[in-house]
Amino acid sequence: MPPSELTRSQIERLEGMYGNRYLLEPAPDHKLPKSGMSAQEALGLVQQETVLDGLPARNLATFVTTWMEPEAEQVIQDALRVNFIDHAEYPQSAEIEQRCIRMLADLFNAPGETTGARTQGSSEAIMLGALSLKWRWRARREAAGKATDRPNLVFGGDVHVVWEKFCRYFDVEPRIVPLAPERYTIGPEDVEPHIDENTIGVAAVLGTTFTGHADDIPGINDLLVSLRNERGLDVPLHVDAASGGFVWPFLYSHSEWDFRLEQVRSINVSGHKFGLVYPGIGWLVFRETADLPEDLVFYENYLGKRDATFTLNFSTGSAMVLAQYYNFARLGHAGYRYVMETMKYNARTLASEIAAIGEFELIGGEQDEQLPLVAFKLSGEHPYDEFDVAAQLAADHGWMVPAYTLPPNAEHVKIMRVLVKETLGHSLTTALGQDIARACATLDAKGGLHPSNRRRVKTNTGF
Repeated sequence: MPPSELTRSQIERLEGMYGNRYLLEPAPDHKLPKSGMSAQEALGLVQQETVLDGLPARNLATFVTTWMEPEAEQVIQDALRVNFIDHAEYPQSAEIEQRCIRMLADLFNAPGETTGARTQGSSEAIMLGALSLKWRWRARREAAGKATDRPNLVFGGDVHVVWEKFCRYFDVEPRIVPLAPERYTIGPEDVEPHIDENTIGVAAVLGTTFTGHADDIPGINDLLVSLRNERGLDVPLHVDAASGGFVWPFLYSHSEWDFRLEQVRSINVSGHKFGLVYPGIGWLVFRETADLPEDLVFYENYLGKRDATFTLNFSTGSAMVLAQYYNFARLGHAGYRYVMETMKYNARTLASEIAAIGEFELIGGEQDEQLPLVAFKLSGEHPYDEFDVAAQLAADHGWMVPAYTLPPNAEHVKIMRVLVKETLGHSLTTALGQDIARACATLDAKGGLHPSNRRRVKTNTGF
């Protein structure tokens, strides 16, 4: 006779030896479970739930670091329990933050003593940098006995959305320069018509999330110098180097975009992008200490030591600060240059693979100063578009390649973009090029995908 089926109560009695109760019941959702579970069960539950997430190594959309050395992960593991803000108990972590700021100031060619802050990422750094622009503008206006109720900030449509968030949150008028179908960055001629006495600053991008190019930062700087000298308008320049701040110093060291330009007063950079650290760590560096208004600095004696704080967040872990310092010590200038040159080489290899398919137009050439990425769009007539290609790639091989449209006035331009990072080595770039060619061949045979399939495509450019 066949064995009788186990009852539910018999199964439950065997769980302790063989099973996991969440194989038989749903995971906690709307409220805390009545009782807990073993550590192994909790680990298994979380691992079970996250198996549906994508593999970070195949995420070619994100700028964020997805791999670090085991030794760096050990640094992070050892520091997870440390609250960075408690400088009284963890003074060396605070000192290491200052070391990182000084190294970045030197990398960005600051002319002398400066200051800055670590942040959760470039979004917080941008908020703080823009606040300093507003505070300094307001102080100048008040000193001149002029109104301070109509501040504006000038930037291009190629910026991260956080710039618009700043303007909305802190009551500043955004003056956004639209892009053009064949021009994906901005220059001085685009900026000049928007500047007046109420302009708190201009923001320029070093390495846009759309195509990886830089705004004409030297040209914008020259415009602002002439406005200061000829019209008395002292408009500072903030460089959003979230992605490019760890690329340009090593790939394009001759290019002047940083504190070598006299109107550049502050720079933000993401340690968790090409700084090669896991999220979240960002940095804000000022040209000189006077560029940080004293009104924005808080002095507190919360945990037994009087400290100056200049952040939007308070409690945070020290792990990523120490991981950044690990990278600075581990790689040095030569190591960072090697990593960036390697990624650039593999990006050029992938660009050649994609160009050889014959279906795409590359955005950017070998002579361009560009992030290590490949941006491209379909050329000619096809029964499918870039979103279909991205969806087919995801369906066939799990590649997460974003497809998106550009901001106004170039919103009809569709683009695909591949970030070529450390985890995308030479053999994988070749495999990806072949997979893109196969995706096009499949779509040529069957036409575009159903809208439900296209929804799997990543369309956000800013992570």
